[in-house]
Amino acid sequence: MPLYEHVFLARQDVSTQQVEQLVEQYKGLIEANGGKVGKIENWGLRSLAYRVKKNRKAHYTMMNIDAPHAAVAEMERQMGINEDILRFMTLKVEAHDEEQSAMMQKRDRDDRRRRDDRFGGERSDRPERSDRPARGPRRADAE
Repeated sequence: MPLYEHVFLARQDVSTQQVEQLVEQYKGLIEANGGKVGKIENWGLRSLAYRVKKNRKAHYTMMNIDAPHAAVAEMERQMGINEDILRFMTLKVEAHDEEQSAMMQKRDRDDRRRRDDRFGGERSDRPERSDRPARGPRRADAE
């Protein structure tokens, strides 16, 4: 069977539990049509680059799917009808990655950085203010 990576965006005002219910609904649909769903990653509530159906944020979810084309087509048809789904995209891939996606790795890295800042940990990627060169005087007649 062909392998797919499927990402969908759910509206910002649905809860995390409702997003999980959507995932289970579509997972059941794929399995009922002879396929199986592998790894599921919830990327969380993220900002959109531009408004989509009057939403500035969306819940992102990625699923690895191993299913016949008819099952994926039916899932996409139902997602097109569902008002809670803003966008979706399915890509056919040669093989699924079993490790975390780039989005999850970035999220872990960002979480670690915030945790270091919160607990007073030093970050080596930013020089201390005392190490920076002194700024020159400002010009009063800047044009």
